[in-house]
Amino acid sequence: MKKTSLTIIGTLIMMCMVITACAPAATPTAGPSPTPVVIKETVVVTPTPAPAGPVTITFWHTYNEVSPENKMLVETLIPMFEAEHPNIKVESLVVPWEDFRRKLFAAIAGGVAPDLIRSDIIWVPELADMGALVALDEAMPDFDQYKKIMFPGPLSTNYWKGHYYGLPLDTNTKVWLYNKEMYDAAGITEPPKTMDDLVAQCEAIKKANPNAYLFAADGTWAWVMLPWIWSFGGDITDPDVTRASGYLNGPKTVAAYEFWLKMYKDGCFAPVILGSGIDPWTGFAQDLYASLDNGPWMYPIFEAQFPNKKLHASLFPAGDGGSINVVGGEDIVLFKQSKHPQEAMEFIRFALSPEYQLKMAEVGQIPVRMDLIESDYMKNHPYYPIFLEQLKTSKARTAHPAWSKMDEIVTNAGQLILRGEKTPQEALDEAAAQIDALLGQ
Repeated sequence: MKKTSLTIIGTLIMMCMVITACAPAATPTAGPSPTPVVIKETVVVTPTPAPAGPVTITFWHTYNEVSPENKMLVETLIPMFEAEHPNIKVESLVVPWEDFRRKLFAAIAGGVAPDLIRSDIIWVPELADMGALVALDEAMPDFDQYKKIMFPGPLSTNYWKGHYYGLPLDTNTKVWLYNKEMYDAAGITEPPKTMDDLVAQCEAIKKANPNAYLFAADGTWAWVMLPWIWSFGGDITDPDVTRASGYLNGPKTVAAYEFWLKMYKDGCFAPVILGSGIDPWTGFAQDLYASLDNGPWMYPIFEAQFPNKKLHASLFPAGDGGSINVVGGEDIVLFKQSKHPQEAMEFIRFALSPEYQLKMAEVGQIPVRMDLIESDYMKNHPYYPIFLEQLKTSKARTAHPAWSKMDEIVTNAGQLILRGEKTPQEALDEAAAQIDALLGQ
């Protein structure tokens, strides 16, 4: 490792004390049956010599134990890999998302990290900065062949201080999901295209049902707020991630929060944002909330819970900065403590193969290979195309080891604003100063 063990252990202890906020773990999606795919470009895989004897590599992930994703992994894909590599066994371990970091950091501190993990994209810079990860652009001789076929946005989440420490495994973003029955009852004929449309549509929704709300969300964390901040033209930090002052408390970000505050006070945004009232999805199904923004993983979940209700989707409403939402997803990374790095890299290659990517697409995981996006399967999917369109403008969260703390600061600022304890400018001035201090450390 690049740093001393004491430094790493100290860092780990501090990190385990931090409550993180990030994209919710993806869950299953039933898609149409796959159709033949024409691969426009073939990746030439550098052969890995077969190990002398059977070895076992460990792969940690956050797929729900009973999800179709986990079933696809353990019942189809891992057996497929093991059949092609008879001397390599893959031990799959489910770790709940909320426990993942604590368990992982404890394993690293004990010198028993897994070979591979499916990492939330926002954890990669943090793990790389600790010196825990292998720089794949140095370790994999065929890295560039994978790099050039990946979507740039998801690929960028693996970059830290001059090297790529992982490769994208799956990707996603959020879109505007609307309740067509409520729109119809209010006389709204099409989903909102702009922020101004939201104001007009709120008036129509409230006129049809004074107890209804235009929009609901589950908090003020960055995953919720970033689409609004970016679409208003604001940001959390400068592009080089050296300071928040002038960005988080800049006029465009302040305008996004002022818009939120007005919509909240006017009864357009639901009180569940501050933890009061019916949860967003139940309220949506009960025709109390007219719209949400969320990802593709919610389709099968919503269909299972509310089979008589359908989701309708459009791009996120545009502001001065455009229609911008947030990139989610996971990367696959290799640990320096891996006892079988060559075999682990062979599994990485398999996970990025067309076969693996399309099998996972059947259960809700959007592929990260650009060549697969042109396949008939993806183009004819009932709801992937709107997410792929939104991905063209979606952005990744700030790639920095201190992101979890930054997210907590953003969350607290939003709470202070909506509770009326501080004006948007006051709350964001304080938040920007706190993040400046973090970045200066």
